[in-house]
Amino acid sequence: MTDVPALPVVWRPRTTRLVAYVTAGASVLGMVLLAVIVAPQFKAFDRTMMVLFGLLMAWILHMLARCRVSADEAGVTVVNAFRTRRLAWAEIVDANMSVGEPWPTLDLADGTSLGAMGINGAEKHLAARQLTELQSLIHAKAEARDH
Repeated sequence: MTDVPALPVVWRPRTTRLVAYVTAGASVLGMVLLAVIVAPQFKAFDRTMMVLFGLLMAWILHMLARCRVSADEAGVTVVNAFRTRRLAWAEIVDANMSVGEPWPTLDLADGTSLGAMGINGAEKHLAARQLTELQSLIHAKAEARDH
């Protein structure tokens, strides 16, 4: 079994964040440039809508880039694109990620499951290490509850 990481700990993807923020910046810059150099028949409203569209794309990319899983003594916080959920250690049974899955799934004590987008399966080695650390914490906290 792997060493249990010191708390608090935060797991988040690296490449996904980089790509999302670079793409967001490029989309805003591109839409601003387009709004400036577009043909004269486009009015101020059209140009404003172009910039707003770029900002909307950047906001959506930011929501995807902000995903993370953090753990502290009280439990785990899963921040997905559009929802954040706080879980006590007692609520989490296990964490699993099969080959090819985009992110791990937390199995919860109530029989449901929750995707943890903050550990990105596309980053194979990083995701494997992060998942192993999370699993070791889940098992360590479960053993602490049993005593």
